Order: sequence, then structure tokens, then C-alpha cells
Amino acid sequence: MQNFQSFEILSGNDDTGLILLADHATNRLPPAYGSLGLPPEAFARHIAYDIGIEGLTRALSASLGVPAVLSCFSRLLIDPNRGEDDPTLIMKISDGAIVPGNHPITPDEWNHRLATYHRPYHQAVARTIRAVEEKTGKAPLVLSLHSFTPFWKSVPRPWHAGILWDSDPRAAVDLIDRLRADDSLVVGDNEPYDGALKGDTMYRHCMMRGIPHALLEVRQDLIGDAVGISAWAERLHPIFAAMNADPALHEYRQYPSRTGPYDIDYGDQP
Repeated sequence: MQNFQSFEILSGNDDTGLILLADHATNRLPPAYGSLGLPPEAFARHIAYDIGIEGLTRALSASLGVPAVLSCFSRLLIDPNRGEDDPTLIMKISDGAIVPGNHPITPDEWNHRLATYHRPYHQAVARTIRAVEEKTGKAPLVLSLHSFTPFWKSVPRPWHAGILWDSDPRAAVDLIDRLRADDSLVVGDNEPYDGALKGDTMYRHCMMRGIPHALLEVRQDLIGDAVGISAWAERLHPIFAAMNADPALHEYRQYPSRTGPYDIDYGDQP
């Protein structure tokens, strides 16, 4: 397990001011965990990773010339987009699939996964943010990329994309407006999920520090192959570039979270 890479940082120009994140980029597990007792087909599902997001993040990082941080472990091992005290951090059941390797789990194993996979990913995110801050002298714009299933419990989801946010409207509302300018797109505002989640990646690295940010969800059937990934990279490139060129999206301004007071110290803040 010691040689398993928990994160990957894609190089880019720190002075551009833009950072991309992919919390659920891959479906890989350290060899020592086998398959957590799951069949192979489980790792092709959304329960293991965000389908299409690794390719989309790599394409946008390359075309925009900006750094990106990707997790390299499946969310089935531990979910990097959850707070350390979130009960869904290590899932026993995910969308109907029982995860034998996660139950029962000892406190030592729980803490081992935090220390070996979850925290190193967040430390990499914090280092990348600090590098951009030091280079530009301004707040970075942080955009987190995710994907969602076309159906949930047999109910179709109409959105092509959704923007999740807590209470800082700056980048989120801008991104919603820019995507909705395309009449062919149905764009959700805090759909299909609510973006206020205490301790998640955007809370930990952006809300707590007043850094402009947004979380973009793209429907998985739209980026499930190379053609779809390329099309969405081409769509998002000019939007992300225009947002990043806005000085208002490089200012520190802390907003109160809808989840309550900022009372967590993760130890990775400057």
C-alpha cells in the first residue's frame, strides 16, 4: 500500500490563477484491499468513481494550461469529498451495493485510510492552492469537476449539468449563467444535489477561506466516451477562461456557510 499513489497533480501555470479539482477521478484500489469484496462490475458504476471526469479534467488542464489535482483512489475506499467526521466517509452500502470490505471496520483501519489516502489528497489540494496564491498574490479560482447518473432510482434526471454551491454565489452564479446561455442545455442550480456540505472539499479549501469556487456536475452519459469528453472540454474551455479573466473571481470574501459556523481546524490552512 505504501507505493500506491493517493493523488496526482497535473502541472500547469500557477500564474493563471485557476485550479481544477477531481475528487472522484478514478476507480482504483490499493492492491492490498483487493476488490473490497465487490464484483468487477461494481467498479464500472458511479459508486466507484465519477465516470468521465478524469478525462475531462485532463483535457481542460492541458488546454487551459492550469494545474489540477486528481484523487487516485476509489470513493469506495474512502470519499475525499466528505468531511473527516461524516458518517458517509466510508460507505457500508452504496446505491444498493453492500461493500464487504468496509464492514465491519476497526477504528485503526478507519484512521489508516484517513491518514494514507484522504488527508494526502487534501494536503495536495492545499499545496496547489498556496502555490497559485504565492505566484499571483490573489485568490485562485477553484473549479471542482464531478459527474452524476442519468437516472436515480429509475427517475430520469433532466439536467445536462448542475452547479453546486453553498452561499458564495460569485463563481457559481456566473457559471450557471454562462452555461444557460446555451439554449440546448438544461442546467441545474444546486441540482441534482445541494452544494452545502460541511467538511467537503469546497467547504474545507474554499468556503472557509473566502476563495471563489464552484462545483460542476456533468451528466455521465454525456461524457462517457472520448467524443463526449472532447465536446464538453471544448464547451467548458472558453467559459472557464472567461471566468478566470474576471478580477472579481480572484478576491477573498468569506460567506457564512448554510451548514453552520466554521468550527473545524483541518491543519492544512495557511
